[in-house]
Amino acid sequence: MIGYVTLGTNNMERAAAFYDALLAEIGAKRFMEMDTFIAWATSPDKPGLSVTVPFDGKPASQGNGTMVALAVSSPDMVDAIHARAMSLGATNEGDPGQRMEGFYAGYFRDLDGNKLNAFCLNAKDFEK
Repeated sequence: MIGYVTLGTNNMERAAAFYDALLAEIGAKRFMEMDTFIAWATSPDKPGLSVTVPFDGKPASQGNGTMVALAVSSPDMVDAIHARAMSLGATNEGDPGQRMEGFYAGYFRDLDGNKLNAFCLNAKDFEK
């Protein structure tokens, strides 16, 4: 249902370098790019993530309660994404770990303060 999620940035060059390195961990590459907008995806038929300089010319800011969740295949991949984000200068918002049965996640804020997480689900744990 979701095509892509867009996050605001006040420094496109810095955001591009952060997301190029972070999203490479899950095989995502740039698929759309302009001076003020870059989008990444793992394939054209999968949801993407993009960053943009706000069109209205006002500074980018984070939404309170807004978060982008990156679905990955395993707890090891959650750990790797979270560690990579930290190495790129992100702020830790919650170490990777089991949050509830079947849900493993790690939380962080990017260089502009946008909140993200990497998570994986074990569908067997949700079957009743």
